[in-house]
Amino acid sequence: MKLYKTSRFGVVEHARKFYKLEHNDWDELINRDDLYSFLSTRISDLPNEAEASLLNSGDILPPIGSQEIWAAGVTYLRSKTARMEESQESGGATFYDKVYEAERPELFFKGTPVRTVGHNGKVNIRKDSTWDVPEPELTLLLSSSGKIVGYTIGNDMSSRSIEGENPLYLPQAKVYNNAAGLGPCIYVTKTPISPTTKIAMQILRNSKQVFGGETLINQMKRSHTELAEFLFREMSFPTGVFLMTGTCIVPGNDFTLQSGDEIRISIADIGTLVNFVA
Repeated sequence: MKLYKTSRFGVVEHARKFYKLEHNDWDELINRDDLYSFLSTRISDLPNEAEASLLNSGDILPPIGSQEIWAAGVTYLRSKTARMEESQESGGATFYDKVYEAERPELFFKGTPVRTVGHNGKVNIRKDSTWDVPEPELTLLLSSSGKIVGYTIGNDMSSRSIEGENPLYLPQAKVYNNAAGLGPCIYVTKTPISPTTKIAMQILRNSKQVFGGETLINQMKRSHTELAEFLFREMSFPTGVFLMTGTCIVPGNDFTLQSGDEIRISIADIGTLVNFVA
């Protein structure tokens, strides 16, 4: 089932039917180890309504409350290769090769709710950057106990020019206003998402595709539970946390985003997150 956040209430989509879910606290609603069974029980007592009356695309908010967003890097071979390429001149290329093979994953802070945009929202590229790309990522919703209770789509906006200049500049390359896209919903499932789930990304410029790519999540070197376990070492998240799991779809070195570009990230069973570059 899918759980959407709107400015007035939650919307649950299940078996092609839509249910209005009243709630007083989004954090309390999604921070549940039993989220799937809880939602199933709640909607069993609700009448289903028309999609148009509940889910106007202009009303969909990023499915985040007070949670932080974290991200994992170098979880796919293509990500390792791309980051080695961008850091070649700085001498930092070997860092990523070592991380890819290491027991400990790369985990970094990505964003806060105020720096996050949702479906049809505008993401930013830094004014002091010359090489910028979106990174499409399956994103985990983890409860405060560290359990994976849902999935969404993440757009990890990244400045490759800044990160390539020096790996220590990673926070500036990754964390700035409107640098994280999230949505359009939380996919809540009784069993873990299929490892053959496809991720695809298109970038449109003046209504024409200038980049396209796709992959399967089973191309990840690390498991979702492994990433979650490392994130919760020595850290707590009282209302849960979102964790982007890395990317395998990286535009070539001759590509950079421009203002007005449309980014479309699709993950099977979850949907499509659309962002526009401001």
